[in-house]
Amino acid sequence: MKRKPDIHLTYLLILALATQISHAQSTPQKGKPNIVIILADDLGYGDIGAFGATDIRTPNIDNLAAKGLKLTSFYSTSPVCSPTRAALITGRYPKRMGIDHVFFPESFTGIPSDEVTIAEALKGNGYTTAIFGKWHLGHHKQFLPLQNGFDEYYGIPYSNDMQGVAYLRGNDVDSIKVNQKYTTKTYTNEATRFISQNKNKPFFLYVTHNMPHVPIYASPEFEGKSKHGLYGDVIEELDWSVGEIVKSLKANGLEENTLVVFTSDNGPWLIFDIEGGSAGPLRQGKGTTFEGGQRVPTVAYWPGKIKPGSVYEDLATQLDLYPTIISLTRSQKTQTKKPLDGEDISPVLFGTGNRKGTEFAYYSNGIIEAFRQGDWKLRLPQAEVKLNDITIVPASDTLLFNLKNDIGEKNNLVKTNPEKVKELLAAWKKYESNIGPTPPALVQRMPADNSHITKRAERAKKGGK
Repeated sequence: MKRKPDIHLTYLLILALATQISHAQSTPQKGKPNIVIILADDLGYGDIGAFGATDIRTPNIDNLAAKGLKLTSFYSTSPVCSPTRAALITGRYPKRMGIDHVFFPESFTGIPSDEVTIAEALKGNGYTTAIFGKWHLGHHKQFLPLQNGFDEYYGIPYSNDMQGVAYLRGNDVDSIKVNQKYTTKTYTNEATRFISQNKNKPFFLYVTHNMPHVPIYASPEFEGKSKHGLYGDVIEELDWSVGEIVKSLKANGLEENTLVVFTSDNGPWLIFDIEGGSAGPLRQGKGTTFEGGQRVPTVAYWPGKIKPGSVYEDLATQLDLYPTIISLTRSQKTQTKKPLDGEDISPVLFGTGNRKGTEFAYYSNGIIEAFRQGDWKLRLPQAEVKLNDITIVPASDTLLFNLKNDIGEKNNLVKTNPEKVKELLAAWKKYESNIGPTPPALVQRMPADNSHITKRAERAKKGGK
């Protein structure tokens, strides 16, 4: 005699199966880690608490350093905006792309279409990609983020002091009325929305703040709250933004499956004095190839993967982000086939080893002005650099520094170490030979009149806005 099916039991089994399916669909993928890179603009080495700031509060960034990895000798690949950004998303020196300087609104060039960006490589591996903030790699349609691997873009396409500041949504102008007091909040809201909407699939999120590039602005909530004037207010709001992004990752159950990197595109713009930030113990700032121009405050955070309180004091660079992310996401099949200049620093992140390479070329305007090998840095004689009668970089003879003992580049060791000078010169020439031929510089026109920079710098020194 056949037994009749238990309808109640069958119903419970179906309900349990449906619950399992729903749970599986709502549980974040563990196989592929999410990647979040947060890039500040013109942030100084001495502007973050974890790197020595005493009058600017940055508890969220400091917390990432305390619970993650602080990189104390981490470099941007240029002392100005556009070349750094090109290098970061390609893993290649900007000289290889002909990007020697900053793009301006009147520029008709941008990042070459044959470069394979991090976004393109990850998108080819099933990632959803987004950038919110400053792009600065060409503002004509063919150069914009959506044509370079990003699924979403919202932000100002170049620096916030340039003519025609506007918000773009994708390829289209969203608004020509940009209240810059709210740019940091705007990008933060876009970022947290993106995280919530894409929590069930792997993503690459690139948040590129316009701040603290001049002119600087903070929202009313932060204005007047720091001990360091408006500049401090701006940095404290950036810190808030970092906190909101990490909070969103945690709320969506993604924190332990996400690598977060916070860094800056170059050093502080010191000619703006109280509005220009601090390089801390480093020499000079933005626009120079001294340490203050390219050694940038950087932290990496990944709970359960990166040991809390880790510090890495040896050389690492933004060129390393591309190959490292490719390795972590297993995107080798979709990465660029062109030569990379960075290295996979996964061992550095996880505390299992050091970066293999110890050399770094300090480019400015497409020319190598200095070269580092290990702890040693060599600079050849350079003429004075001026901007509208303001000295940006004083003239200098051949300089040799041991950066491990002299982070501030105060003690020239040329006379006492002639053999080291010869050794570095030989390594420098070998490096240039290995780079091989590079394309001519793209047309990145400097504005004919830089008086607005001079006037703003003079006002900043007088304490005005």
